Amino acid sequence: MRSRITSIDVVRGIVMVIMTLDHVRDYFTNVRFNPSDLTQTTPALFFTRWITHFCAPVFVLLAGAGAFFYGQKISSTRTLSRFLWTRGLVLVVLEFTLIRWAFMFNFSYNFIIAVVIWVIGISMICLAALVYLPKKWIAFIGILMIVGHNTLDSISPQAFGSFGWLWMFLHVQSLLPLSSDVQVLIAYPLIPWIGVMATGYAFGSLYLLEPERRRRLFIQLGIALILAFVLVRGSNVYGDLRPWSTQKTPLYTFLSFLNATKQPPSLSFLLMTLGPAILLLGLLDGKTSRIGQFFTVYGKVPLFYFVAHFYLLHALSVVAGVWQGFPAKDFFQFASFYPQQYGFGLAGVYLAWAIVVLALYPACKWYGRLKAKSSNPILSYL
Repeated sequence: MRSRITSIDVVRGIVMVIMTLDHVRDYFTNVRFNPSDLTQTTPALFFTRWITHFCAPVFVLLAGAGAFFYGQKISSTRTLSRFLWTRGLVLVVLEFTLIRWAFMFNFSYNFIIAVVIWVIGISMICLAALVYLPKKWIAFIGILMIVGHNTLDSISPQAFGSFGWLWMFLHVQSLLPLSSDVQVLIAYPLIPWIGVMATGYAFGSLYLLEPERRRRLFIQLGIALILAFVLVRGSNVYGDLRPWSTQKTPLYTFLSFLNATKQPPSLSFLLMTLGPAILLLGLLDGKTSRIGQFFTVYGKVPLFYFVAHFYLLHALSVVAGVWQGFPAKDFFQFASFYPQQYGFGLAGVYLAWAIVVLALYPACKWYGRLKAKSSNPILSYL
């Protein structure tokens, strides 16, 4: 597999742009409650948050597929494994240095956040071991983690005594105190993200099929996963920590149905997000358009865009905060700790989103061309 698959770059670019909306909302909103809280939210605010749920699952799945493509290119399992664990380590380091500094605009480590790049890095390190197995076993392990991990929901960190911290990293979103002055927010526990990446690796092998057969298979698989979401979520028996319930209006009942648990991502959450993504991969397979070319620019350089967009939007939020009359120092921290009176409504959030995305287009296009022309192995990690 020697050439890039355009549909993957397009879908990855779409989720990167959508992801930006969520992060812009973090840094510019005047809303101080969870947009998924049905007792306080509005439909517009809920869907502004909900649409961004697709980003992490799709990005992790495609990272696994990308690992398969790289393995096909180099034709060496040992070399692939070494690349995966070393790149995984690079991502973990970036999470707690360059990316953390973008989050905080300070070098104090009293509050540390383990978010999506850390979980992708650790998942790659785990995949580095799994690639020695037959692909059907990799697929089995990945799917088992996705489908079966909700059986672990009732297990609390306290059940492991002094090793409870390990269970927090594996399966419970938690605030873990490392000392009296240092806390770690484990925003992305590892299970079942490792399974999503392993499944993505096996999913990548489907791209070896004849294009038309592959396209039909993706469309059928995407529809099947969407239907599975409706059945699993509708049953309210298994697959999510947060059952849906009848609300004050039919619309809010529908919002409750969609309001699946993100961390750790429930079976319902992953069916809800990965099904439409795989369907879209099938619909876009072999297709080109001007809109697709736009998103491809971001999809070819996801890590570069991820880092750059955080620095830009955080810097813009400092400017916005000063413009609203707050001291700049109030914004040299994580967005959750911004002044209560700061922020903008949804119109301002969407305007800032457009500004950040479009402002980074030239830089992403330049970096994409640089990567395509360069043989420097360091760029393959970035």
